[in-house]
Formats: sequence, C-alpha cells, structure tokens
Amino acid sequence: MSKEIGITVSKSENFSEWYTQVVIKAELADYAPVKGLIVLRPDGYSIWESIKESLDKKLKETGHRNGFLPVLIPESLLAKEKEHFEGFNPEVFWVTHSGNSEIGDRLALRPTSETLAYSLFSKWIRSWRDLPLKINFWNSALRAEIKGTKPFLRTSEFLWQEGHTVHATKDEAEKEVADILELYKKTIEEELAVPVVTGKKSEKDKFVGAVYTNTLESLMPDGKALQMGTSHFLGQNFSKPFDVKYLDENNSETFAWQTSWGVSWRLIGGMIMTHGDDKGLVLPPKVAPIQVVIIPIYHSKEDKENVLQKACQIKDSLSNNDIRVHLDDREQLTPGFKFNDWEMKGIPIRIEIGPKDIAKNQIVLARRHNQTKISLDIDGLTEKTLSELKNIQKEMFDAAKKILDERVVRVSEYQQFKKELENGKMIDCSWCGNQTCEDKIKEETGADLRVIPSDNTKAETCIYCKNSGTTNVLFARGY
Repeated sequence: MSKEIGITVSKSENFSEWYTQVVIKAELADYAPVKGLIVLRPDGYSIWESIKESLDKKLKETGHRNGFLPVLIPESLLAKEKEHFEGFNPEVFWVTHSGNSEIGDRLALRPTSETLAYSLFSKWIRSWRDLPLKINFWNSALRAEIKGTKPFLRTSEFLWQEGHTVHATKDEAEKEVADILELYKKTIEEELAVPVVTGKKSEKDKFVGAVYTNTLESLMPDGKALQMGTSHFLGQNFSKPFDVKYLDENNSETFAWQTSWGVSWRLIGGMIMTHGDDKGLVLPPKVAPIQVVIIPIYHSKEDKENVLQKACQIKDSLSNNDIRVHLDDREQLTPGFKFNDWEMKGIPIRIEIGPKDIAKNQIVLARRHNQTKISLDIDGLTEKTLSELKNIQKEMFDAAKKILDERVVRVSEYQQFKKELENGKMIDCSWCGNQTCEDKIKEETGADLRVIPSDNTKAETCIYCKNSGTTNVLFARGY
C-alpha cells in the first residue's frame, strides 16, 4: 500500500484497496505482527466503545446482565454438541502445550461460547424461579482467518458481544430472538447510519445447531452484502445435550428453551464502507471520537493570540454541552494540511476561525459528509452546532437508505437476475424453498441467499426452477 499522504485510489475503481487505505490512513487500525490479526488504534477503539456503550445500555434496560467467560474451552466439552462443533472445527485454534509439556486434552481458543456457557447453565438453573436467565458477554473470539485478512471484516481475532439466554417457554425464547434483532437494528441504523434488511437465514446458512437464524443484512457500495449481526433461536437443541433443565411450577422436570445472538466490530467495517469517500473516512456524529474540530487561522503573533483566545472560548462552550471537540493548535502546519488531515479522519464538523471571522463575530462551519460550508454567528453557536450534528446524522442515514432502496431490484427472470447482479444489485425474487436451487444459483453466479425478509409478500414462481415460489428472498454476493 502506498505511503503517500491521502487516499491514492478511487472508491469506485478499486474498492478493496480504497477500504484498506482508509482504515490504515485514518488511523483506525493497523496490521499486527501475527498474520491474520489487527491492532485497534485509539480512534478505532473509541468507535467500538461507542457501539458497546449504546448496546450495553439497551441490553441492561431489557434485563440482561454482563458476565465473563474464559477464552479456553476443553475439546471434550465442544464435542458434546457434535453438529455445532463441526461447523467451527476448521477455524479452531488449539492449545496443546504448557511450556514444553503436553497438556493432555486439547484446549480450543474460543470460536464461540455456546458449549462453555451451557455447561455452566446446567449447574446454575434448578427451577422455574431461575428463569429467564439473560446474560451477555463482551469478549473476543478467535477463528482462523489467515488468508485475505481485511480489518474489521475478516480477522482471526475479533471483538464482539455474544448473548445467551434461557427461557421456560418456546414463545418467550422466540420473542427474545425477535426483540434482540430489533435492538440491533435500532443501534445500527440510529448510531452508525447504516440501513439494514432484517429477516431469516435459509436452512443452509443458519447458525450451526440453531432451529433458525434471524439476520441483519446491508449492501455495501461494491455490490456485496455484509451480515451485520445475527440472533438465533436454539430451541432445545443445546439444552438436551447439556442438560439445561428446570423444575416447573408443578415440580416436573423440563428442558429449557434457549437463544444466542451477537454483533462484532464488523459493524465498524460496514460503517466505513457505507459512508467513506475518496478523501477518507466519513463518521456519523453519534460514534465519532471527535465530533467537532476547530482550526484557528492566523498570520501574525497578534492575530494568533486573538484567534486562539476566541477558539478556546468556543471549545469550552461546546465541551460544556457534551460535544466532543478538539482544538487543533499544532504549530508549523498550514490550515490546508489540517483540513485534509481531519477530512481523512472523517470528523463531522470543522469550524474555521480567523481574524476576519472574529471581526464579523462569525465562524465558518464545514460539514464533512456533503462537503458544504456555511457562516454562523458566534452567538448561539453551541445550539446551532448541536442542531447541525443531529441533522448530519439524519442526512447520512437518509442518503444511505435511498441508495439501498435503489439497489434492491425485483426480478422474475434468471437472465435478468444475473445481469442485475453484475451491476452490483441485491436481487429481490421468489424462491421455491428447495436448497438445490439455492446451491445452483450460488454455483452459477456466486450469489448467496442473504435473507428471507421479515415483511414478506406473496411469492411468484421460483427464479431458478420456475416451480411455484414459496417465499420472497434477497440474493447478493457477500463478504
């Protein structure tokens, strides 16, 4: 990758390289010395903290509590739910030695925590009074993604949250699955300004061991879909092998009903791809580590003192109103260099102030997302800035939603399906429900059945076999 300042490729012409340059040059992350791993830099981690804070608050308001699980899982425990484990086995990292000594049974570095958590739930749950059990874990997971590392999208270790709940009834568990999906949607759309389509995964692509999987899918500018999060109804598929059961009110022993769900720092990757441009990162105000940067402009010592004094006053006023603001008073850097530097980092608002602005009792406010500028009076600036941040958040979502809506196209013929797919579209079509058709479409076009939408309408004939369609679905190539 080029060491030149600024993005050296166009987003529309070389999306993959553009994305990598934005992540690195905007100082969100860097590659670790170990292949397949990345390091989060402070701005990248700050965005994750913002997502975490928002989700954590929502989860606690709905009765979930946080816990902690160790990263090592005995192989014997993983094998208790064979089908589930086999789905992860190719990606598992194994610990076999302590120093120079073999440890005996291999230990897996956590690819996911179902087996570990549920072996403990079987000890913790005794009666209906212990239910529902609703625990969330903020941790990392490890899956061997050695080839083609892509920061935030495909790495061997990633930050995520995984929730695990236990319920007395099937209906209660299914409600949990649906509620979590809506909670995720609200966070992704309102915080990250990324629109999503919700619904179910096909039987083929559901979480291994689940009865069904609910998903949130978004379409990236390169025409590939990105799974933003999942919520799984596990039924009793894990409670039976792990003996997660309880005594009901009639003192009868009953197997519990379970769910699991999670999102990862993949959300950050989706946000970068959705909003970024050829100048770099474009951040929604709600997750931006810095929401406003102030650039003082002066050419003499006298101007410097006056401008910096006024800039500090503005900074204090904004900061006192919980606006995340930074005053860029770096010496020996031109205002132009600073403009480009902060545009690269995607800061939503830039305030420019110089002697002429002070004389007019004004500042210049530059919006990052649409590259527009306005002059505003210094009086009442804090209230106007708060309003601008709110408007920017909405405008970014509305723009992304408009693009998504335009790029989801309804087709009824397979040739049209293939044509629109090459144009980077997500294909809305009917499907007969037969996995053979799903597999053939994947084989011939590279497209996956991404989601069976929640708001399904009456189906037509299957896009592939032309037999009666059972449901409408969305196909796209994916990450």
